[in-house]
Amino acid sequence: MKIINRILIAPILVLQLICSSSKVVGQNAHTSKKNKKIEVYTTAENTNLRLSLSNNFISKPTSQQKTSTVSINLDPEKTDQTFLGIGGAITDASAEVFAKLSPKKQKEFLTAYYDKNKGIGYSLARTNIHSCDFSSDSYTYVQEGDKDLKTFNIDHDRKYRIPLIKKAIETAGGKLTLFVSPWSPPAFMKDNNDILHGGVLLPEFAQSWANYYVKFIKAYEKEGIPVWGLTIQNEPMAKQRWESCIYTPEAERDFLKNFLGPTLEKEGLGAKNVIIWDHNRGDMLTTRANLVFSDPEVSKYAWGIGFHWYETWNGGAPKFESVGEVHKAFPNKNLIFTEGCIEKFDAAKFQFWGNAERYGLNMINDFNNGTVAWTDWNILLDQNGGPNHVGNFCFAPIHADTTKDELIYTPMYYYIGHLSKFIRPGAKRIIQTISDKNLISTSFKNSDGKIITIVMNQSDKEIVYTLMNHDLQNTITIPAHAMQTIVY
Repeated sequence: MKIINRILIAPILVLQLICSSSKVVGQNAHTSKKNKKIEVYTTAENTNLRLSLSNNFISKPTSQQKTSTVSINLDPEKTDQTFLGIGGAITDASAEVFAKLSPKKQKEFLTAYYDKNKGIGYSLARTNIHSCDFSSDSYTYVQEGDKDLKTFNIDHDRKYRIPLIKKAIETAGGKLTLFVSPWSPPAFMKDNNDILHGGVLLPEFAQSWANYYVKFIKAYEKEGIPVWGLTIQNEPMAKQRWESCIYTPEAERDFLKNFLGPTLEKEGLGAKNVIIWDHNRGDMLTTRANLVFSDPEVSKYAWGIGFHWYETWNGGAPKFESVGEVHKAFPNKNLIFTEGCIEKFDAAKFQFWGNAERYGLNMINDFNNGTVAWTDWNILLDQNGGPNHVGNFCFAPIHADTTKDELIYTPMYYYIGHLSKFIRPGAKRIIQTISDKNLISTSFKNSDGKIITIVMNQSDKEIVYTLMNHDLQNTITIPAHAMQTIVY
């Protein structure tokens, strides 16, 4: 662990995000056309650059200016979807690990994620309705067999999870877009009488289960935690050894149409945003979106469709095109990435750069295909990748070594931050083109008029590119295996 300890970030690491140890040349560097200020922030492998202001990568307009081989062309007048936010899941596991930290480290952690000035400005969160695999054990909010939900209470969550969510909201400036997801109905509501191992919701408990969502949302809002929306079921086509429940496309449609949607409306929660699917990319359009969004009687209850990135589990490529297909077919519906993480935890890979590049690749491509929001999985796990009651240990952008009261910041944290810190809710994605596949890029225009361009280089060599729009042209160098954010 000595190597890891040397790269652990000092207390309030995030205070260093604005002032870098890199050779910053000309913080007020100007563009070559209308003297507009431009800022470049960089994170790069094998350097000390971590979301560092690094305007030295901008070529000076002299005879010695570097010649670019790649061009990124923006048309700020052509825009697409409106950005909702970026964030991560506040699970039982995250909350339990957070509670083990000292007050000083807790404050550092909250600042790192939720402070938009000193941290990376998370504006979105997800949390679980009773237990999931990233809980220390399985539990529900009712006694077994209580169909009428007379015993419903959220006392379990008041110990760890609710306090952390409240602190996250406070650190984020008093507002955090929160959506909630169930992993399984209680065992007695399912045909396998087991909260784990798949199974399906029994028809006679459909109304009771719809009422359960309502009770959860109202209970959390009574605690002062606004709930923006909900997904119907986490991974509805996966029989897992942890909490899980199977819904065919028709079963999910009918549950929303006949039970969940009408119940939310009846209980005064009709404005909550309902997300269907909440599973992997792939055949989302043919198996879910078409079925729900083409039926006016059920589509009226559905805000959009959520998806995960685990379709690559068998070695295949990410199916970004399926996201674009849904966006093209149903432009008035919303796409939201609801979960992704690096699986198969290995402490030797805390600083493995490929993990960060997986995040960059997915985030940029998802946004370029119409996604409005992007949600990471656990915001915090311990030094073992847990706790997880079935041993499904994974990575998080930040880990805590609870034996040493230390936070371990992985490269994933910084790559996510290149988007979450600078692209703010309400931004519009700008249509752009790029001339070389060695770089990938996306751009947004914030409501204050600032344009944000994200550029990622996965190659082993630095690349010189020219960033152009109607009133801007700059030549910039991006190091090998790096992410840059350009603000102008």
